[in-house]
Amino acid sequence: MNDVFPVHGMDAVVFAVGNAKQAAHYYSTAFGMRLAAYRGPETGSPDEVAYVLTSGAARFELRGSVRPGTWLARHVADHGDGVIDLALDVPDVEAAYRHALEQGARGLAEPHVMEDEHGKIVVAAIAAYGETRHTLIDRSNYNGPYLPGYVAAEPIVAAPDVRNGRFFQAVDHCVGNVEQMDEWVEFYERVMGFTKMAEFIGDDIATEYSALMSKVVADGTRKVKFPLNEPAVGKKKSQIEEYLEFYGGPGVQHIALATNDILATVDHMRKAGVEFLDTPDSYYDDPALRARIGEVRVPVEELKSRRILVDRDEDGYLLQIFTKPVVDRPTVFFELIERHGSLGFGKGNFKALFEAIEREQARRGTL
Repeated sequence: MNDVFPVHGMDAVVFAVGNAKQAAHYYSTAFGMRLAAYRGPETGSPDEVAYVLTSGAARFELRGSVRPGTWLARHVADHGDGVIDLALDVPDVEAAYRHALEQGARGLAEPHVMEDEHGKIVVAAIAAYGETRHTLIDRSNYNGPYLPGYVAAEPIVAAPDVRNGRFFQAVDHCVGNVEQMDEWVEFYERVMGFTKMAEFIGDDIATEYSALMSKVVADGTRKVKFPLNEPAVGKKKSQIEEYLEFYGGPGVQHIALATNDILATVDHMRKAGVEFLDTPDSYYDDPALRARIGEVRVPVEELKSRRILVDRDEDGYLLQIFTKPVVDRPTVFFELIERHGSLGFGKGNFKALFEAIEREQARRGTL
């Protein structure tokens, strides 16, 4: 089957933040990322600074305005810290951009070449939900630290003492909260040729008080996966409604990071001050859980002591845990996921996860 919109994978997750210098320090110390590149007034960017951090194949860019009145400053004022760009590594930017526009996407930046002494990069951009964009990047002819205009930067702190010096190795998936889920599922199918990978509705994704609906779209290689959530009718305010209210519209809710040692990663991140959602003892003590998951690489007691969730499907199992929001507003959070064959998203854990989120909503007074 001809792939109409081939992608190599995620290129970067780009954040707009109120204080990029401090955010870079947080992701370095708490998430174990390594500062790799910088752009700012010293490098010819008078209005904003940007810090680029990496962990394995995962790359975050943290952008902050140094002047009032810029688009970036307005975005942070309206939405708080959040994701503005899910950049995609594509082999042919012009072909991808042309196909996207032919299929009804809104273009934000036409294909153009950026170059410096390290080579050249081809970039373009299209609009997605809310104010989120997808920058399309071909960096196959470039060997610089990030993009032209950025300079190499020294790490802020020493590498963490974990396997390969990294807490996590890649971005596993990025979840968007939207008001019209089917509209955006159809967008990714039509514009990028993605296919529906999973669907969660009804009792699978509801608690006593709140509900949502979720569908997952992915490229043909499953390297890029975008779950999309919308609120459903419930007795109280769902996590999706809370997000849409505090973020001021659709946006990226959470980013799942793939780790090869979730126990060590959680231990180090918790020690560094990262807060995770709590799971009651009853989740781990339930005989049905142990019967369902079978043998996993660590005893359930080890998972219980760290509040790590476990789920199994026909392909294997996965271990996962979710942080509390990492910004002031109850919007952006992260997931850590360790996969052992499973291609799923922890369907068996949805109820426990959403109840944990509801407990946090109740503490905030927003349930």
